[in-house]
Amino acid sequence: DRCGAMRTLNVPLTFDRHSLTYIYTALSKDPKIPGIHEFTAMGILDSRVIHYFDSTTQVKTPRTDWMKECLEPKYWDEGTRSLKDKQQWFKDYMDILKERMNQTNNEWYTLEQWRQGCEGEEQPDGSLKYSHGLDMYSYDGDDFLYFNDSHSVWVAPVKAAEQTKRKWDQEQKVHNYPKGYLEIDCMEWLKKYLTYGGKDLSTTKKPEVYVFANNAKSKTNVVLTCMATGFYPLEIQIHIQRNSRILTKDDGVMSTGTRPNGDNTYQRRDSVEIPTQRPGHLLLSHTSTNWSAECSAPHGGETGRGNSEM
Repeated sequence: DRCGAMRTLNVPLTFDRHSLTYIYTALSKDPKIPGIHEFTAMGILDSRVIHYFDSTTQVKTPRTDWMKECLEPKYWDEGTRSLKDKQQWFKDYMDILKERMNQTNNEWYTLEQWRQGCEGEEQPDGSLKYSHGLDMYSYDGDDFLYFNDSHSVWVAPVKAAEQTKRKWDQEQKVHNYPKGYLEIDCMEWLKKYLTYGGKDLSTTKKPEVYVFANNAKSKTNVVLTCMATGFYPLEIQIHIQRNSRILTKDDGVMSTGTRPNGDNTYQRRDSVEIPTQRPGHLLLSHTSTNWSAECSAPHGGETGRGNSEM
């Protein structure tokens, strides 16, 4: 029974390291755009979303079958109440920050995000040992305040955060909370979720690889694009190579980065402009499966499929 008491991790898991991260994102006002919410919260286990909440539904919900199966209604009810409280805290604190930054008349949307979590490393005996933690706030895309786990102090990268840093460092309860939560509470939940998820978390999905060669502005060049989609976990490497040299950003390589598909798989698209008569090659490796592909660029805007039989 995977929903029973916690035990030594004795199932074949994908990573040597495992992480549990909570991400809370708040906007200064309701954008009134479908799918975009004033407040969202999610729990992420080894790059997989396991539970979710937003300001529209106002309910914490499971995103995996095993979370739904293993956690009792009390867990979801208490989680919903806690996230509603966090939603209100974000709203109040954002008003304080806007006033502190003289943004009270700003009609633009401002965004605040809090990321909190822990990472553990598997030991030879199957146990999980705390490695490091994360407790960081950002404001409008920039780092605002974060907890230095090694020195147990809050760090304020910007002047507007210094007042909050001083207050949190001086209040003993607030000062001691992050380290205790990250090293003890967060790790306990990480171990519990790994036990519940079991073999479901060891599932890997190979990427489907598509290659495109589209016309560039220059008639002598093509834009070579590689798209990998449907893979899990999210760690992946894509290299575009020409003349036995891996191209970089300095060569014009552009990447979307790894993005979620919405079904617990991921996608990534990389592209670069190269001469038509000297086609490049694509090297792709998905870290969890040791799967790789090498693809020559098709001509004339055709679409190709990667060859996984290497």
